[in-house]
Amino acid sequence: MAGRYFDDWSIGDRIEHEIRRTVTETDNLLFSTMTHNPQPLHLDIEAAKASEFGRILVNGTFTFALMVGLSVGETTLGTLVANLGYDKLVHPKPVFIGDTMRCQTEVTELKPSKSRPNAGIVTFTHRLINQRDEIVCQCLRTALIERRASPPQ
Repeated sequence: MAGRYFDDWSIGDRIEHEIRRTVTETDNLLFSTMTHNPQPLHLDIEAAKASEFGRILVNGTFTFALMVGLSVGETTLGTLVANLGYDKLVHPKPVFIGDTMRCQTEVTELKPSKSRPNAGIVTFTHRLINQRDEIVCQCLRTALIERRASPPQ
């Protein structure tokens, strides 16, 4: 299913995104390298073993980006004007190499745009969940989304 127009959303709409993704060592290494993040917990197996986690901890910004990416196809693909912001981002549980992620989305707010009559603002709550049914990342995403048709004047 492609992204939805502003007019197609209702508060309380929920999506269980079907695409799942198992996090690999390469994902974590490349993302950490591309973003110049030298955190030993992400890159140094000996440092990670000595930590409270006992193993490599997946980069949290990768985890966040994966959550948003898993949601795009069924939320904003082809209808997005712009992402306006991400709020209340939390990582309540760690992510490890080999964890399999899935995403849930809920619409929590809708409002027509005052400056763009051809668009509206949708606030999504995204949740990333691992194979143990633990929420590992959550945020509010506010997006400016095209309307299907201009509203009546």
